[in-house]
Amino acid sequence: MKILNFGSLNIDNVYSVDHFVRPGETLSSDSLSVFCGGKGLNQSLALARAGAEVYHAGMAGRDGVMLLDVMEKSGVHIQYVKIADVATGHAIIQVNRSGQNCILLYGGANQQVTEEFAEEVLSHFDKGDWLLLQNEISSVGSIMKAAKRKGMTVVLNPSPMNEKILEMPLELVDYFILNEVEAAGLCGCEQTEKMADELRKKFPGAKIVLTLGSRGAVYQDKNIRAAHGIYNVPVVDTTAAGDTFTGYFIEQVAGGGSPEKALELASKASSLAVSRKGAEPSIPLMDEVLSSRLELLSV
Repeated sequence: MKILNFGSLNIDNVYSVDHFVRPGETLSSDSLSVFCGGKGLNQSLALARAGAEVYHAGMAGRDGVMLLDVMEKSGVHIQYVKIADVATGHAIIQVNRSGQNCILLYGGANQQVTEEFAEEVLSHFDKGDWLLLQNEISSVGSIMKAAKRKGMTVVLNPSPMNEKILEMPLELVDYFILNEVEAAGLCGCEQTEKMADELRKKFPGAKIVLTLGSRGAVYQDKNIRAAHGIYNVPVVDTTAAGDTFTGYFIEQVAGGGSPEKALELASKASSLAVSRKGAEPSIPLMDEVLSSRLELLSV
């Protein structure tokens, strides 16, 4: 069984600020750091550092060679990454004094993914393999359809949430991994305690993994409902926390682990990630997660 992550590759420009810039405001930043990023890259790193065999497919510009280097060093297979004659995608990320972030994306090479390229990549995968997708590349809907024809398990992290998501063949998704904002956009429900139920009603064939920030995370399918709380860590930078959670959760369930164990390890890994600066540097190795002694705050 192999895991294919068809996802974005970005260069993250991270600005430390007192507060998020307001309309009409000019704001000086305290510092600038440049990191490898993109939800796709982050999730591939999380999968690899959790111990999964993961293949990354996507597109980068010639200015994005460092992104391939960091993936390869973490054990991600990169033979399905194509170099395009356009700039690599990038993000402008503001991180405020409490560690929260806001992100402006430029798609760049990520928006050059074609159906033909996707079909060529998927020809190397078979029934029983897993496919992970986000919403930072082009042709996501077509990739879903092609993967389902092959009998692959499809996981969607519908981020960023926008009208493109609603145009996708969402009935083909086996796992949704999403936060409150994304869940509300999909099911139209604003009540947090009802979101998982509403998503199950709308997508009865899918398994739902809902992350709820300080309230932990919830898993729900037709037979099981499980929840897990958060851990007591200092919040330094939340940039890659959700991606870390996604990678660790998929590594567990794809390998046959229980949803309960997957929630536990994913929650612990994402807690470690928020206690560190940056996206790629914050994603822990499985050994760190297993050896950590964190205090569980809520269930």
